[in-house]
Amino acid sequence: MRQRPLALVQDDLVDYEKAMERMTDLVGQRQRDERPDTLWLLSHPQVYTAGRRTLEQHLPDPAHGIPVVSTGRGGQLTYHGPGQLVGYLIVKLGEGEGIVDYVREVELRLVTALGALGVAAERRDTPPGSELLTGVWTVETGRKIVSIGMRQSRGVTSHGFALNVDGDLTPWGWAVACGMPEVDMTSMRREAPAAAAMEQVRAAVAEAFEAS
Repeated sequence: MRQRPLALVQDDLVDYEKAMERMTDLVGQRQRDERPDTLWLLSHPQVYTAGRRTLEQHLPDPAHGIPVVSTGRGGQLTYHGPGQLVGYLIVKLGEGEGIVDYVREVELRLVTALGALGVAAERRDTPPGSELLTGVWTVETGRKIVSIGMRQSRGVTSHGFALNVDGDLTPWGWAVACGMPEVDMTSMRREAPAAAAMEQVRAAVAEAFEAS
């Protein structure tokens, strides 16, 4: 894997739509070479985000009271909430490097971070004709622990990943996550009750992405 040091930005709980405004500004700065490649770590209040390929029948029942926001990233429906670590990646792609190439790198770096925290994980290749298996999965239980949805504009990536650390998993069951009705979403806390606290997870993820 190539070396790719990133500048680290950290926040706690940030409203999703406000985060999108700031991310747009960060992307513009990177496109103009006014800032370095950046990893922004944060969390969001409860929200579902619908990627461009989300089907209407996969949306949650509005009675649950969690807003649904359309977003320009790839992928399908995902959930964000407290206890989840979100990472937005604003990175200028190299010559001949595409967004799919970078997503594979993101998966592998997250596998490394989870391994350092005691959770064995893996990325998966998507069989022909199947729903995309982008993300990270636990080795022992085969559950999905990280969702990834990204895009690139003028050679710079945006959006990123969501790692379930110790939040409530119930809202995942109120919709069809990632376009896969049978997916079993999990968290570090579910896989290993003595799993690391959020601050330790942030540090391990930052190290795996060479971010400081």
